[in-house]
Amino acid sequence: MNNSPAINFESHIPYYIQLMDLLKTQIVQKKWGPGEQIPGEQDLCETYGVSRTVVRQALRELELEGTITRRKGKGTFISEPKISEGLIQKLTGFYQDMIERGLKPVTRVLHQQVVPADETVAKFLNILPGTQVVDIQRLRFINDEPIQLVTTYIPYAIFPPLASADLTNRSLYEFLETEGGIILSRGRRYIEAVLANETEAMLLDIERGAPLLMLDSISYTENEIPFEYYHALHRGDRSRFEVDLIRSRESSPLNGSSFSSGLQDNSSTTKPQ
Repeated sequence: MNNSPAINFESHIPYYIQLMDLLKTQIVQKKWGPGEQIPGEQDLCETYGVSRTVVRQALRELELEGTITRRKGKGTFISEPKISEGLIQKLTGFYQDMIERGLKPVTRVLHQQVVPADETVAKFLNILPGTQVVDIQRLRFINDEPIQLVTTYIPYAIFPPLASADLTNRSLYEFLETEGGIILSRGRRYIEAVLANETEAMLLDIERGAPLLMLDSISYTENEIPFEYYHALHRGDRSRFEVDLIRSRESSPLNGSSFSSGLQDNSSTTKPQ
């Protein structure tokens, strides 16, 4: 006997929307938990008495909403909750940020070497191309799942011990502050949406062409010297960024005070890496 909620075929509401609502209700009721697989298209057709076209449209919309994840050749799964990072006036690293959110980050150092800066890195760090920098690439995990691939560049001459430091399970910023007395005062971050290439997809355990959030970031010392440049890739299906907005008060030539009509965000002074 089929005890599943039924589609109302007399309703003016499109069948695929009804199916979406029925599936979301069962998710809320925890019939399936995050990461669990839901029935396939044919099973859903038989359960709800609708065509494969209806099922596919419902699943497509749920995927666009981020409710489910469809994996080619594997099936359809309930999406894991996204991990939030804040774009606010607080200069902390990924490791510390995750700890503060009650999560346990794990780091795998893929390489840590001294290399000559290419033109891109040199431009961000305001140094000459060919200047030696410490190049550190790390894969960051949350609950054994790869979330972030980040490559960091710091001028070697500023703090040579960084080249051999063990950063497996240690915050880079904590190491710089405690061992090198280096305090970073502010950062600037650039965010773009990109698609994963073959290597990135393999490391992050996603399909090639899957969406990524790319962050390029520069950190500055108290003397306004660019100290760190990093290039980070976050899984689009598991990450989101929170931005604090403020409404700025400006002087008015008419009454002495007023609110500006625009919203200003803090993303220009954010917490890199």
